Amino acid sequence: MKTNYLFPSKYKKGGLAILIPALTLSIVFIFSGYQPDFLDLKVPTIYSKELFGRQHIFSLIQNNILDEVLCVTIIVSLLLIAFSKEKAEDEFISKIRLESLVWATYVNYAVLLISILFIFDWSFFWVIVINMFTLLFIFIIRFNYYIAKLNKSANHEE
Repeated sequence: MKTNYLFPSKYKKGGLAILIPALTLSIVFIFSGYQPDFLDLKVPTIYSKELFGRQHIFSLIQNNILDEVLCVTIIVSLLLIAFSKEKAEDEFISKIRLESLVWATYVNYAVLLISILFIFDWSFFWVIVINMFTLLFIFIIRFNYYIAKLNKSANHEE
């Protein structure tokens, strides 16, 4: 089966190697509030509004880019893990991949809807931040669960 939209299978290990340190640093950043000074840079912005401050449109602002670097790194690594081919990619694995993506989308948006109804203020902000990653996490977990289940049943048949 031709799957031009998938990365080569070796990218999955690279994605995992990037994800683990990025998640670790993110957790440290969230709980400690640490932001290294060397990441304080002038960056372009399309739109930024300071809390009780100025509004910036298409300009340069001073910002610590640690959170942006970590978010981009986590998203790229999750994409590499989620959308790398399996060593033996066939129609059944493609079916599992599609079903897992649809299922993950349903679960992700169900969690978001519940959060919209029952979580407020800054807690909701953190739900939205975490929600950026949950679709891919849920997909990866479900897809790999069903691949492991498939491999286990194939081993029992032999």
